[in-house]
Amino acid sequence: MSKVVAIIQARMGSIRLPGKVMMEIVGKPMLWHIINRVQHSKLLDEIVVATSTRKENEIIAMLAKECGIGVFLGSDSDVLDRYYRCALESDAATVVRITADDPFKDPMVVDLVVQTYLDHMGNVDYVSNTIKPTYPEGLDVEVFSYSALKSAWSNAKDAVDREHVTSYLWRNPHRFRLLNVENGLGDLSNLRWTVDTPEDMAFARAVYERLIKEKEVFLMEDILSLLRKSPEIAKINKNVKQRFWATSLEKSMGGD
Repeated sequence: MSKVVAIIQARMGSIRLPGKVMMEIVGKPMLWHIINRVQHSKLLDEIVVATSTRKENEIIAMLAKECGIGVFLGSDSDVLDRYYRCALESDAATVVRITADDPFKDPMVVDLVVQTYLDHMGNVDYVSNTIKPTYPEGLDVEVFSYSALKSAWSNAKDAVDREHVTSYLWRNPHRFRLLNVENGLGDLSNLRWTVDTPEDMAFARAVYERLIKEKEVFLMEDILSLLRKSPEIAKINKNVKQRFWATSLEKSMGGD
């Protein structure tokens, strides 16, 4: 059996919206919602929040412990090293990468990507829904083997690869076997469901305020239905541009 460990990378530092992971959405920190949503996945054996040793991140470690999940403290800038050492400590055979700026992580999408990896285990090193993006931005899931992570950790020298964890894997398709999961509803990659700016946070709060009352964990289809009924919500952050390096395949480089 393959121990499947989801590692949620989170830290207080952010270029455009510092401290966003602890900003409140309907009375709870954004990170709390992400943890709660990931906990509804049925295929994860363990969930760990990997943050850095900087003092400002102590609040993140405290929240993770309150949520009853593990905490790993590692490098602030070398996130690849943080992931590798967290996976090693957790005895992970399969690693699921979750970023803490996506408050709409969908447990069903997480399980779909994980199951795809498990179904092809031994024939793939890395599975994601970001190689050819078809899901809304913010529903990204990456799953890869511990051995692939160790190889990236051992061989990646570029600062970009050290910071963004998986870029070494998909930038070297001759070394790693890659597989993409596409959205059965069609290409929805134009939808922005991540938080990087105040406008993104306003969008997230607007969605939560309307859907959290109906379900503890609402899913992608619920958000799509809401936006069809209330298209003005989508306008809140429609003018926000993703940072230049986060396009196409590079979308997998989402940060803490």
